[in-house]
Amino acid sequence: MSEQAQAAAGSTVDAEASATANAAAGTTASGTGAGAAVQAHGMGAELVRPDWAPIVLEEANRLLSRYAANIGEATALVWHSPRPFSSAALAEMSGGDRLFVKRHHHSVRDVEGLNEEHRFIRHLRANGIPVSVILEGRDGATAYAMDEWTYEVHRLAQGTDLYRDAVSWSPFRREAHAFAAGEALARMHVAAEGFDAPARQVRPLVSSFSIFASVEPRAALRVYVGRREALAGYLARRPWARDFEATLLPLYDRLAPHLAALRPLWTHNDWHASNLLWREDERGTEVASILDFGLADRTNAVYDLATAIERGAVDWLALHEGKQEGLVAYADVEALLAGYESIRPLSATEQAALPALLPLVHAEFALSEIDYFAGIVRSAANADMAYDLYWLGHTAWFQGEHGQALLDYLRQRSYRGS
Repeated sequence: MSEQAQAAAGSTVDAEASATANAAAGTTASGTGAGAAVQAHGMGAELVRPDWAPIVLEEANRLLSRYAANIGEATALVWHSPRPFSSAALAEMSGGDRLFVKRHHHSVRDVEGLNEEHRFIRHLRANGIPVSVILEGRDGATAYAMDEWTYEVHRLAQGTDLYRDAVSWSPFRREAHAFAAGEALARMHVAAEGFDAPARQVRPLVSSFSIFASVEPRAALRVYVGRREALAGYLARRPWARDFEATLLPLYDRLAPHLAALRPLWTHNDWHASNLLWREDERGTEVASILDFGLADRTNAVYDLATAIERGAVDWLALHEGKQEGLVAYADVEALLAGYESIRPLSATEQAALPALLPLVHAEFALSEIDYFAGIVRSAANADMAYDLYWLGHTAWFQGEHGQALLDYLRQRSYRGS
């Protein structure tokens, strides 16, 4: 499901204001038009009961009262996002427009956390990148805190949501989509070069790059864990230091020689087909809008490109269900890279760093997910899945036959910048 379909935010009614994430899950209130029937994406392919109650009409209008009078009021919520980490809805407005209204629990995103994302989005838009328009309230703010929630509102982005009902990491349906996604990613990286904001503050659900960017990854991991109380508490019950040494750290030695040449850059960090809107006509296929900057942070271009490959070209859900063969869409990998290099050819150092970084690019977000599951929504089962299947499992796959084949493909590929 695309972020544009979940990309806006709302406020909460008084009856929900003191609800915790688990107590509010699947609940409803007068005038919602939603409730227990709303389902969310889980850790697998099946829809599950959401952790966060769906937005209701009263709360959307409570929020929208902070905006200019010509915005009008919401008359109906015509769609609710199945994305799992927040609540979002499509609001039908009295004037005929539609807005995306999105609500976060304050423990996931506070106002400054959203402002970090919004500043990056505004920079990209000012430099010609097709991103959503974030509405400003009467006081000029783009994020609002109400009760225990934080909200944002976006205008409807341009393009067709071809992957609206797809699970987030679904593969591309056509090679032309992969090529266009590569082009758009490269253009975004070029535009991002002038954005010099520091890395984000410590927050849940951010895809950062600090542990393996360090010359001392063991020490960096201890710092990362020490700054996240729930993650530290969870890891105390797991042999995490031993697992890190045995599974992840050996891959660092291949990456370390390239780190100094990877220039810091603010990046998207969640690049997959359902975070893009599309335009297809007689002239071809292109990305019409880029959505969902919730995981964005200061990493580097190769990190973002590796993330796009990891999330768009490997069928992880099939792996989790026991399948081993045919998990990699090599045609999509090639199309994505060809599209990217048609705009921004990779340097020799970047070419060498890509296969070295790919097996590790998921690691910090996996830890961030564990922190979220263990500390905010209190799901031990999902925390275990994030640890076993994601943090360790994806790394182990890259060390096996099929993962090594993908890395060999990237090492042997003929790059335009060569």
